[in-house]
Amino acid sequence: MQNIGIPLKGKTIYRGLNVISLIYYYFYGYYFLFTFLSKHDGILCCLLMVTLAFTSLYSRYLENTIQMVNLPTEQEPRHSINLDNTLNLGARPAVQTSTSWNAPIIWEGMFDPNLFDQKHIEEKSSVALTVFAVGRYLDAYLKTFLTSAEQHFMLGLPVTYYVFTDLPDKVPNITLASHRNIKVLKVEKHTRWQDISMMRMRTISEAIESEIRHRFRYVFCFDVDQEFKGRFGSEALGDSVALLHAHYYKLPQARFTYDRNPKSKAFMETGDFYYHAAIFGGMWQNVKDLVDACYLGIMEDKLNNVEAQWHDESHLNKYFWIHKPSRLLSPEYCWDQSIWDKQDILVTRLVWAPKHYDTLRTG
Repeated sequence: MQNIGIPLKGKTIYRGLNVISLIYYYFYGYYFLFTFLSKHDGILCCLLMVTLAFTSLYSRYLENTIQMVNLPTEQEPRHSINLDNTLNLGARPAVQTSTSWNAPIIWEGMFDPNLFDQKHIEEKSSVALTVFAVGRYLDAYLKTFLTSAEQHFMLGLPVTYYVFTDLPDKVPNITLASHRNIKVLKVEKHTRWQDISMMRMRTISEAIESEIRHRFRYVFCFDVDQEFKGRFGSEALGDSVALLHAHYYKLPQARFTYDRNPKSKAFMETGDFYYHAAIFGGMWQNVKDLVDACYLGIMEDKLNNVEAQWHDESHLNKYFWIHKPSRLLSPEYCWDQSIWDKQDILVTRLVWAPKHYDTLRTG
């Protein structure tokens, strides 16, 4: 049998009418009794006491009833803002702003920075940044990387820089803002730069497992030979984040430098985009899955005496081909200033530092 209830507002009016009726009834009832019994003082005193007692009890009943009526029948659900729904995908008609699987590609003009920052501060988002400064790369790039990050990277959020180096004593002292820290971790220096690049995947995985996963929601992994130039903020945060390579985002897929060796675990015949391994990130679990998969592919290639064309970057592209990233960063987030065609780049957020491979790299 269907239960047809009286609406909350109707219940309030209905109970109010009951109260008025009762007051009317008791007032006139006691008035006539008082007139009739006025000559009998004892009876009148008893009647007055009964009346006062009844009034007190009924007042308490009314108070409780009003409180119950004013309580909501059920809690209103809180609606959380989906920040991606606030992105203006039509703000940049000259560039691609979304993928075939509906992941946004973040460009200047698409997002409200204040809205993103406020939401992530409310959600207490926190970020671990990993960077490797091994051998000569430490002196050449690390200080510029860290000082510029303090000016532009995830401002307003708790950030810890995890610096992996073979020379911990040479890491420069940097003035840090509140809730921002540096942690220096010693790593082995490999003979060849290719091995340094590839083995970072294992090192990042170990750091996530031992510490980062317990303290941070997001992880971003950077190459050290870069410099922040503009806002690199919370709009870049997502479940799984990949970066479009500045040299390939406008080229046809046939010119992407995927690994074409069928013997390699990084082998690809086709793909979606060409991603740059200089930056990748996301929720810690997703980053760990990525680096674990890349490391396993690298080690299997080593067992087969194979090396992917672009080392860890080739394996990263293979991973993102199979496991689509949920967020793509445009080349604004890692721009090579030697590229002459800059019409799409309204803001340079991070730039490639000058490369001195002849003096910095060994092997």
